[in-house]
Amino acid sequence: MKPYDFLVLGGGSAGFNAARVAVSLGLRTAIVDGAPDLGGLCILRGCMPSKTLLYMADVLHLAQKGKTFGLKIPSARADMKAIHARKKKLIGEFAAYRQQALSSGKFDLIRAHARFLDPHTVELSDGRTLRAKHILIGTGSKVSVPPVPGLAESKFWTSDDVLDLDFIPRSVIVLGGGIVACELAQFLRRIGSRVVLVQRSPQILREHSADASAVVQQAFVDEGIDLFAGTKLQRVTTDRRGVTVEFLHDGKQVTRRAAHLFNALGREPNTAALNLAAAGIRARPNGQIVTNRWQKTSAPHIYAGGDCSGPAEIVHIAIQQGELAARHAAGVKKLKPVDWSLLLNVVFTDPQLATIGRLERELDEAGTPYLTASYPFNDHGKSILMDANYGYVKVIAEPKRGRLLGAEIVGKDAGELIHLFSGPLAMKATVFDLLRAPWYHPTLAEIITYPLEEIADALAKS
Repeated sequence: MKPYDFLVLGGGSAGFNAARVAVSLGLRTAIVDGAPDLGGLCILRGCMPSKTLLYMADVLHLAQKGKTFGLKIPSARADMKAIHARKKKLIGEFAAYRQQALSSGKFDLIRAHARFLDPHTVELSDGRTLRAKHILIGTGSKVSVPPVPGLAESKFWTSDDVLDLDFIPRSVIVLGGGIVACELAQFLRRIGSRVVLVQRSPQILREHSADASAVVQQAFVDEGIDLFAGTKLQRVTTDRRGVTVEFLHDGKQVTRRAAHLFNALGREPNTAALNLAAAGIRARPNGQIVTNRWQKTSAPHIYAGGDCSGPAEIVHIAIQQGELAARHAAGVKKLKPVDWSLLLNVVFTDPQLATIGRLERELDEAGTPYLTASYPFNDHGKSILMDANYGYVKVIAEPKRGRLLGAEIVGKDAGELIHLFSGPLAMKATVFDLLRAPWYHPTLAEIITYPLEEIADALAKS
């Protein structure tokens, strides 16, 4: 068979978009994907199903707070059969659209798994071999199982299992405090499960600031989640009645039992079966593929993007990386690498947590001077009348002209509000530029004007 110009391993967000761009640039392209269902993690087992369930839990939570708003709502309970059916219908539609695009005929779709035989050749699980001039690895990630005694032997749930529930679990112990752990722990609590969350790091959402994670942690505790941070897991034991987790917390031995165990201790790059060494591809000890700013691996004609290469496991980043790799492989001139100074991140807990740009910890480590100002949701008219009092909005700017460097929002609809900074940051706008724009009252959006004004006043006095 004639070698492909561009061969993609994995049909998720990075792979699909890389193939789409490669074809548009005239490259003979194929995607190799042996997953039982096409669509990738985001559509099938990640962003879309989780946010579908989280939104339904948000609606339930508001209904249960009816008395707060002067509403007589006698009863509001989760009907998991109906919730599950709605999720399946919506995700089925999303997946069907992606599967149609994958099967459009614009590129070859090969339903198999692949492993490298040499830098230009892969062997498929059906026995065939393929050769390609350029290759993109976009094989995503998988659930990791840390070496906690008894964990691997326990019948733990993964996020896949939680997203596919059609009943309300009586009780669940959640191991982990990252995005997946926090989002789904709150979902389980809101549908009626008793939830224990055990996090090894001193704070949940450890990739975010201590202030922001503290707000989410307080909301969790207020909703009845039994939360332990700064722990050392010792062992997991299971029997026919459920699971027992033993851990150290504040120097004391703690034991918790539940009907089910949810392992949300992280994910790892799904690269172990690729035989990367045969292609001369360098990877970190955890399997993450090392790439340069053009997504090129240590084998110069092979690229990687998305969760398998990182550094951010975020869909829009995976898309950018895949598209960049395809354009670079096609020889497109004047390309620009992914701009990490515009990194955008959202955690869909309630309150939500969202960040963009360069944040205080990064600036402190780099020794970069900055100004910052924040304003709380519990002193803002629109959020008060919505009974959305958790959190704050924080703006970070450089101290000479007030150019925006970043922002952090934890609070109601933070994932939507953070986009108020996307365009301005990309355009290198200043706090004064944003203050020239109109801000309607009363809206949640106008809350960002308070820290903007504080920084503007500080600059005017300097």
